[in-house]
Amino acid sequence: MDLKLKDRVAFITGPAKGMGAAVTLAFAAEGCRLALVGRDTGAIGPVAEEARAKGAEVIVLGCDLTDAAACEVAAAKTLAAFGAIDILVNIAGGSGPIGKTGVETTPEEFDDIVTLNMNGCFHTMRAVLPGMIARRYGKVVNVGGTFGMRGRAGRMAYSASKWGLRGITKSFALEVGPHNINVNCVAPGMVDGPRFREKVCANMAAKLNITVEEAMERHAADYALRRVTQDEDVANACLFLASDVSRQLTGIDLPVDGGWAML
Repeated sequence: MDLKLKDRVAFITGPAKGMGAAVTLAFAAEGCRLALVGRDTGAIGPVAEEARAKGAEVIVLGCDLTDAAACEVAAAKTLAAFGAIDILVNIAGGSGPIGKTGVETTPEEFDDIVTLNMNGCFHTMRAVLPGMIARRYGKVVNVGGTFGMRGRAGRMAYSASKWGLRGITKSFALEVGPHNINVNCVAPGMVDGPRFREKVCANMAAKLNITVEEAMERHAADYALRRVTQDEDVANACLFLASDVSRQLTGIDLPVDGGWAML
């Protein structure tokens, strides 16, 4: 199926590694022009080069996503370079404290993760949506998480931030729908990679006195498909929601988790 994304301009936050890099390269392969946005431009550089090797036009923009003014500047630079922003993919985010109960979580830890995971998406949406409204076209894909759909003991702060992102997504979807703009949320489950293995699985392994591999197997056993999500699974979901194939979907949460949130 041709997703007809060639020459669409995609503004992608958090593109440097993991699922962010996979999403970036997937959009590059579809022929999109890319604005890659994040605080550490040095880390984004190698992914930008890979995208260019696939034939994509790419600009790299340094931006602190928790700074609303900086997000507006990044959007303006993208418009100056490409003339429009068709797609916004908000991937940047953090995990917050892992293995801490709500009582053990400090106010500073809570504020930090809520600010990053909610305010960052809010700021970029405010920056790019006026242009989308003026052109009567746009796709916004926020990357949330299934812990924002079911909650999770030991991940209260992260869960709260992703529940909040769902509310942001659904409210914006109602507001900009009349302007032919779709706003949706992809909700990955556990995604295989360094953060999952070295933080989540390592934490479980230490608590239960098991190996990291055994911890991974325990996580996979919770899912209907008995496998952990890969970066490419998230990338494919983002492509789908950024394309006109999904033109009649807005305000939805799309779990990409092998069957956990629905159980």
